[in-house]
Amino acid sequence: MTMLTRRSILKAIGASSLLSSQGLLASKAFAGERDDQLNILCWEGYNSAEVLDPYRTLKSANVKAESATNDPTMVNKLRAGETKVWDLINVNNPWARKILFPEGLILPLDKDEFAPFFDKMLPTFKFPYDWAMSVDGSQLLGMAQRFGPFNFVVNTDKISRKSAEEIGWKLFTDPALKGKFAIQESDDWNVAHIFAIAGIDPYKEHTKDEMDAFAKMSKYIFSNAKFVGDIAAVNQGLVNGEIDAYISGGTYTASLARAEGLSNIRAISPNKDAYMWVELTSVVNNPNKTPLAYDFLKYVQTPEVAHTVAFAEGTFNPVAQMGNKECFNLFTNDELDAIQYDSLEEEMSRSRAYDIVPDYDKAHDIMVEAKRNKG
Repeated sequence: MTMLTRRSILKAIGASSLLSSQGLLASKAFAGERDDQLNILCWEGYNSAEVLDPYRTLKSANVKAESATNDPTMVNKLRAGETKVWDLINVNNPWARKILFPEGLILPLDKDEFAPFFDKMLPTFKFPYDWAMSVDGSQLLGMAQRFGPFNFVVNTDKISRKSAEEIGWKLFTDPALKGKFAIQESDDWNVAHIFAIAGIDPYKEHTKDEMDAFAKMSKYIFSNAKFVGDIAAVNQGLVNGEIDAYISGGTYTASLARAEGLSNIRAISPNKDAYMWVELTSVVNNPNKTPLAYDFLKYVQTPEVAHTVAFAEGTFNPVAQMGNKECFNLFTNDELDAIQYDSLEEEMSRSRAYDIVPDYDKAHDIMVEAKRNKG
């Protein structure tokens, strides 16, 4: 039986440019000129040596990056005073316009300077792209790059793509799937997806009855899941036949197996209530600014670097810059297959954008209790 190699798994989920003991400390602000310093708070991929080392050489710069596993953690770092530490923040689509900019944690970009880059992106992202703009549409808040559908993943040898798309979230309440699915740990997405399985819009204020339904569904999902694990574990479970499906997952998580030639591992966007995400990179309102923050935003827009970001260590994703033919032509057929480019436009067109769950803390507590009771 084909197995994901240990090396590929470790490369895919373990690559992370951790800060050294001489690195950044939240309690210390940088002093003096910072023309050769840049500090990036980001999702994995942007912290890869493949992305950063060429820039370090190009600018003779001291560039450091730290990744986190969820958006709220990174946002709360800035709220706690780490605007003095970071120059760029890379998070998913709602946070810039709904939290970071209104709270004065990021700075708007010069539209004359940065809007033209959107003209070379895929049609979805043409300027003014809503999620990159302030709520009133007057300010450009960040640059789009990686994106993708994010719902659930199946082994198409066990569950066909057509059936999975038609059945949708109800798949996980089918008694036949009890003990044959897993949960990929991604708390904010797990919360949203359990709401979806319960037939409830995750991105609105919820009534007591809806929260009770969420609690009931959380208990059901965790009680009947085969296991809870990381990306490597759930993909391996699909490959070895231990499970037939998992939540939460998408082109990003499935691509790690598909890049190994396992095309039967496929991310599914259900015909109803599908979701997607888009990352934005914004300039932090650091009182001691560096010009490299703006320069790096341009650097990652170039065709070669955008392709590197798409397939950097630990992350395989489509990028908005694929709208530029020079960038698109750098992708091999195998790479396009890994990120399911054959259905990408179709799936994105029927997917709702990731957003902030208004009563997330309460829902998260309920979900954590269900997880704890699983043992």
